Amino acid sequence: MQAEPKKSLVGEEYEVEVGPVAHGGHCIARTAEGQVLFVRHALPGERVVARVTDGEEGARFLRADAVSILSPSKDRVEAPCPYAGPGRCGGCDWQHAKPGAQRRFKGEVIAEQLRRLAGLTPEEAGWDGTVMPAEGDKVPAGEVPAWRTRVQYAVDESGHAGLRRHRSHEVEPIDHCMIAAPGVSELGIEKRDWTGMASIDAIAATGSQDRQVILEPRPGARLPIVELDRPVSVMRVEEKDGGVHRVHGRPFVRERADDRTYRVGSGGFWQVHPKAADTLVKAVMQGLLPRKGDMALDLYCGVGLFAGALADRVGDKGAVLGIESGKRAVEDARHNLAEFERVRIEQGKVEAVLPRTGITEVDLIVLDPPRAGAGRKTVQHLASLAARRIAYVACDPAALARDLGYFRESGYRVRTLRAFDLFPMTSHVECVAILEPASKGI
Repeated sequence: MQAEPKKSLVGEEYEVEVGPVAHGGHCIARTAEGQVLFVRHALPGERVVARVTDGEEGARFLRADAVSILSPSKDRVEAPCPYAGPGRCGGCDWQHAKPGAQRRFKGEVIAEQLRRLAGLTPEEAGWDGTVMPAEGDKVPAGEVPAWRTRVQYAVDESGHAGLRRHRSHEVEPIDHCMIAAPGVSELGIEKRDWTGMASIDAIAATGSQDRQVILEPRPGARLPIVELDRPVSVMRVEEKDGGVHRVHGRPFVRERADDRTYRVGSGGFWQVHPKAADTLVKAVMQGLLPRKGDMALDLYCGVGLFAGALADRVGDKGAVLGIESGKRAVEDARHNLAEFERVRIEQGKVEAVLPRTGITEVDLIVLDPPRAGAGRKTVQHLASLAARRIAYVACDPAALARDLGYFRESGYRVRTLRAFDLFPMTSHVECVAILEPASKGI
């Protein structure tokens, strides 16, 4: 006999006391019946009316928006962005919170993930519990930092550019994104008619005047004539192969970090905060303390940011191996590091390439894995290489905590952990953990 479909609770409202912040940009609350609510647009300690946006009777949890604030937190501010709020743009999570509170919330999330997934207290992770702004990043009180140097716009059926609503394919048309870097805003993407386009990536390189627009047309649509207010290269996502191809201008932008210039092609990965690359390189190098003659690995190396920093510091007697799965990123990394005779970049997945190298011992390791983390098998292999120190750069606290647990099982401990607020107004945070063999004295 077929079970009765469960009743949707979307639209139901509950008056609730808001509990702690949770990973993902929401807070935890419970209905009078004890059902868990993940509530956006709320702050810990508030009493709110929460309207369900996703979930059904009997579900393990419901998702909801705070649509009325009955008892506001002292950390609450009026969201400066006109597109923030329930049912609106999903790009930011904490427009309604003071900057200091945002960093505190991110620290609470990191601490909770460390405890739950790695069994570590902040003290055991060598972390003082603070989340720091990017190196030298100071924003006057009350101002929204314009930091995002890479913005992906979605286009609605009428040709207006905007941003996706939270957990939705629906487009929120906008006139201006407050967190977009000036170089992105100057392109005026929001002011043009983009009929026939599905999405637009706008890139403003750090340390150069390079600007790039990547257009993804809807199936069968013609590419528009792009005449923007300043010189800009234009790329197109091809329907037939999904590749990114040059329309006009350079097929890359030039980024600057650690006193070096890096070529980044076809919308390839680069940190989106203008000070992020320098901040992370400094944290990694201060943690690793490379020596002349060291053998180092840079895993998930992208266009070679950390490999270049390592190569500069280990010198002619040292060596660096980078591994990266993206073909274009590997081409860029080899170009960027061509001056170093003892740097090698291999293409492929880390878990497949590293065993084939025959390397059994290294001095230093940097790994900057994708959001899902490195995983148990890769961590076990890295631990077997007996590195003096390992730097783990993480954009997701949960993945970091899981992998730190695997490292602990494999004989490594966390020496220090630093956290940086490289994504203000969002729930995202970047961490740098420095690990060393547990047998080593403090």
